[in-house]
Amino acid sequence: MRLKKDDAKMSESGKRVLIAGGGITCLSAAYELKKRFTERGEQVRITLVEQEDRFGGKIATLRKDGFVIESGPDSFLARKKAILDVTKELGLESELIATRPEAKKTYIFRKQKLCPIPPGLVMGIPSRLLPFLTSGLISPFGKARAAMDLILPCRQADGDESIGQFIERRFGREMLDRVVQPLLAGIYSGDCRTLSLQATFPHLQEIERKHRSLILGIMKGVGQAYTATSPSSSSTGLPEHVKGSLFLSYRNGLYTIVEKLLEQLSDAEQVTGAKIVKLEVRQEEGRIWYRTISSNGREFAADAVILALPAYALAHVFPRLASIRSLGRMPYVSVANVVLGFKREQIVHPLDGSGFVIPPCEGRFVTACTWTSSKWSHTSREGHVLLRCYVGRTGDEEWMGMDDDEIIESVMHELSETIGVRAQPIIAEVNRHLKAMPQYEVGHLARVARIHEVLSERYPGVFAAGAAFHGIGLPDCVRQGKEAAEQVMNYLLYSDK
Repeated sequence: MRLKKDDAKMSESGKRVLIAGGGITCLSAAYELKKRFTERGEQVRITLVEQEDRFGGKIATLRKDGFVIESGPDSFLARKKAILDVTKELGLESELIATRPEAKKTYIFRKQKLCPIPPGLVMGIPSRLLPFLTSGLISPFGKARAAMDLILPCRQADGDESIGQFIERRFGREMLDRVVQPLLAGIYSGDCRTLSLQATFPHLQEIERKHRSLILGIMKGVGQAYTATSPSSSSTGLPEHVKGSLFLSYRNGLYTIVEKLLEQLSDAEQVTGAKIVKLEVRQEEGRIWYRTISSNGREFAADAVILALPAYALAHVFPRLASIRSLGRMPYVSVANVVLGFKREQIVHPLDGSGFVIPPCEGRFVTACTWTSSKWSHTSREGHVLLRCYVGRTGDEEWMGMDDDEIIESVMHELSETIGVRAQPIIAEVNRHLKAMPQYEVGHLARVARIHEVLSERYPGVFAAGAAFHGIGLPDCVRQGKEAAEQVMNYLLYSDK
């Protein structure tokens, strides 16, 4: 369909905004835009363009045989306000569900056994010395080296560094490999030695600057906002029935928020099965507008554009912009999760916690396992358990050459050794996520800042947001969507003057 001349101009019935991408960033941006225009008593015509055949991005909930299965993310951090605000506005507060109080324990796999993480460990950093010193996580030498954080000077340079360099400098290599790598880098399925500290855990750098010692800083309460042992940190503004929980979900699965957002956006044009491949700036009668072309040849006109795309897809839209091509080379890791359902008596381990993580140095196929039904009461029927195992990380993607049965067999073999699985699962789902995890390498924030600067100069009214930029978690993506909507509003109001 070719773009008509009348369609190219600003519509008399309101502004036009095109949003490329179908994940939670896109939907949050569209929802915020509609809300803000409605509050002003003005109209906006929103078009959503998504490459897949459904909206929701990585969020997908399967309800099957009495199990609630998340094929993508399984929860979100309660302390991050953006998603809670949207939850409240959508009337979903009563649907929020907290983790089971008894599921606070987490294990780390070490030398053929599961070792409980000692109390007071915050982001892998001890805030209580005695439990850490008596744990079996690392050797006596490793503990002595970690304790040197108490006397080491702080770093003088202000620039970025990798998480791995930071932790090894403060606590030593064993602490990095055995504790911090599986706990922190597991969020990104990445390598701590390449991930940017400033883009992932900037508060750690701030603690060192202010308190010199991370241990002393966290002992003073600086790290309380990042630990489940501080109910107050995650309780502000939460409904009473979920206060004190570090993580939250919805009673019928995370896709609940996607369904509600799509319901609110029923009057927006929703295009699936196509992606934006070209964007051109146009000027007519003193007004700037944008002509966008999708992969199926359809053309759209817009007064403003939000691109909530992976870095590599964004680079295809702007092939001549060096800064975006640079971001487009950002590594992405492919991962998979294997969800398995069992009868309770088929597993020997008491499953007395939320699960376990496995350091890369252990050389295992599985990187982590969440005891989903121990963590969430809504995920399995009585007398049954649901497990979710993760495979794939930076430099370890052998699973991509395996079929589902081979992946399940490899996972089952390791579960039999770690938690004593004694039977075949009654339900098994393999969820593959190709190029799913962006890797924020050292210098990431500077690259992102440059992209926003170039877009502002060359394409005013075009804004980029999403997991490739400032956080991969659901609350971070919701926040970025809302911020992009605010930028669009400010731009459109300014362009009318």
